[in-house]
Parts: sequence; structure tokens; C-alpha cells
Amino acid sequence: MKLRIATPNDAAAALSIYSQYIHTPVTFEYELPPQEEFARRIGDTLKRYPYLACADSGRLCGYAYAHRFGERAAYQWSAELSIYLDAGATARGIGRTLYSALIELLRRQGIRTVCGCVTTPNPRSEKLHAKLGFRKVGTFRRSGYKNGGWHDVTWFEREIISGEDPPREITPFPQLDPQTVAGILDAARFSDTPGAVAP
Repeated sequence: MKLRIATPNDAAAALSIYSQYIHTPVTFEYELPPQEEFARRIGDTLKRYPYLACADSGRLCGYAYAHRFGERAAYQWSAELSIYLDAGATARGIGRTLYSALIELLRRQGIRTVCGCVTTPNPRSEKLHAKLGFRKVGTFRRSGYKNGGWHDVTWFEREIISGEDPPREITPFPQLDPQTVAGILDAARFSDTPGAVAP
């Protein structure tokens, strides 16, 4: 298996994975977006944040990306993470590896805090966040209505750059050193043990 940067050309394969969740409360989106819209989303994300793909023998089996936590300027040092795995690719360390690489790239950009929003209960996702050092910060009760019922969402956070000094300017993902990016992706490990990516 190999990690790489996703491109809009991955839209069809990524959409196939996302379609496995569209009728579940994992996503609060009601309708599966068209492929063109999904390609646009990937391209828009890559203008500022990483969008990672995991391929197994060339076939996409999972993806993860970051996006802005809030639109106001003061939120720019925080990012929300999202991850989706093919149903046949769970429990193989792929989620941990994707998240670890994504977090390391965001740290290099200057992002200080990463967050995950999980429709709960979701034991696998909750365990993934706990394994990677996230702490649970709260649950919003009955936040979304889907599939005939109300669902809670739980927020997790992890500080990846500490300190109270004024933060440095965020480096947009396309401006990161390509060798640094390649080194982080090449360091990915898929065994189910801590330390997926060397800093």
C-alpha cells in the first residue's frame, strides 16, 4: 500500500468509497454528489490543505483531508479532519496511517490544533482518535437528523504545535517543500502499531 496526494482525477474512486457511507449517519450529507462536484471539492481543498489517498495495488482504498475549522480569520490555525475507508480496508492500520501523515503535513504548514467531528456512537472512529492522542472535548446532542432519527456528534481535538507565542503565518499546502511532503508520505507505515509516520 502507498500514500500519495489525491488529485481531482481520483474523484470517481473516492466517490465510490464515499457512497458506502451516504445512507448512514457517518456523513450528514443526504445525497451523493455528482463526480464533477466531488472533483471540484478535491481541487478546492488542495489549494490550502492536504488531501491524501491510499492505494492498494493501484486501487484507492481510503482517503483523508483537512479543511478550515471556521471561516473567521482567527480560526486559521485550526483544521478539521475527515477520513473515509473502503469497507474492505478497515482494521488494517490504514486509517491511523492516513491520519498520522495528514497531521504531520498540517504541522509543517503551521496548523496548531486539529479536530475531528464524529457521529456517535462510532467505536472504530472513537478508538482511532484516542490512539492518536486526541481528547474528547464534548458531545452535541441530537445535532443532525438523518435516516429517520436524531444523531449526536462528538468533537475530538489534538494540539500538534504547542506554545503561547504568536503563531507563524500558515503555509498553503502547495507551497510546502515537495521533498518534505514526499518524505512524510514515504515514511508511512501500515502495521497496527503506534508511530505511523516519522516526524
